[in-house]
Amino acid sequence: MTDIIRIVLADDHTVLRSGLRLLLDNQPHLQVVAEASNGIQALSMTQQHQPDVLLLDINMPEADGLSIIPQVRQTSPQTKILILTMHEDGNYLQQAIQAGAVGYLLKKVADVELLMAIEAVMRNEIYVHSAMTQYLIKPPTAPATEIDPWQSLSEREFDVLKRVVLGYTNTEIAEELFLSQKTVETYRARGMEKLNITTRAQLVESALAHGHLES
Repeated sequence: MTDIIRIVLADDHTVLRSGLRLLLDNQPHLQVVAEASNGIQALSMTQQHQPDVLLLDINMPEADGLSIIPQVRQTSPQTKILILTMHEDGNYLQQAIQAGAVGYLLKKVADVELLMAIEAVMRNEIYVHSAMTQYLIKPPTAPATEIDPWQSLSEREFDVLKRVVLGYTNTEIAEELFLSQKTVETYRARGMEKLNITTRAQLVESALAHGHLES
């Protein structure tokens, strides 16, 4: 990306904020435009600066990160909300995604992976730390009121497509499932044809609509 990605950094730990700011500002295409040490400041700074990305801790004074997400989405709708937390907790993850966050990253890996996460959410992808993805995907089950097209997928097609939803590349899927990239491409194409879907954005929307991606 050549455009500058403008970031608001919200965390109540000064030392951590300083380290993160140093990491981010050292990247030529990233710029921290404001910092916040509590939830109220985070909301205010986001409203004021309208950043591309809000890096948001969960546990902060005044107002916790999860509670301000709906207000951020209302007052700064273009801002991508990326949760940066110490909590490896599926409930927090699901609450964050449901509220409108597009990423969930653990502080213990907040270095190169943070940069990857920022790039991903700016591509309109959902980024979740690999240790947490198990809390997002549910096995295929058909809603009682309508036919679920995901039920038509084979087990392998579902395994491939659920990873596409989470932003995995074909190479990463091949490595994780011990398949060749050509086989992954075949499962991906066949599955998307069954779902009558042509883009990843449509795939994510379908997964959410039919309950295969917690929202």
